[in-house]
Amino acid sequence: MSEKTNLLETFPNQYPNRDYRIVHEAPEFTSVCPKTGQPDFATMTLEYIPNELCIELKSLKIYYTSFRNDGIYYESVTNKILEDLIEVVKPRFMRITAEFNVRGGISSVIEAEYESPEFQAKLWKAE
Repeated sequence: MSEKTNLLETFPNQYPNRDYRIVHEAPEFTSVCPKTGQPDFATMTLEYIPNELCIELKSLKIYYTSFRNDGIYYESVTNKILEDLIEVVKPRFMRITAEFNVRGGISSVIEAEYESPEFQAKLWKAE
């Protein structure tokens, strides 16, 4: 586990036998451009279908805040967040959508997602 994943806490999913979607939006995410040192601002949307665990929101906020001074590219921070959350929550499905504010006339949206092997098998079986 990375140092940042230690910030994340979970609680037991009360309905592990049901597929249901959880969506959390964090409109105040910040990190730093590794090239210019300028701040980057984004809205992070976390969508997931839990398995046995759910993410505790205060810890998610603290985790997001831990990137405030990190020099990291949009693509890297989005995938890092997904990897860390998968490691801790072990969801059936998870998607991170990072909508970065306009900088230099360009806005960027980065999406990264994960499906557990069991969830993929269930999807294929349903078709």
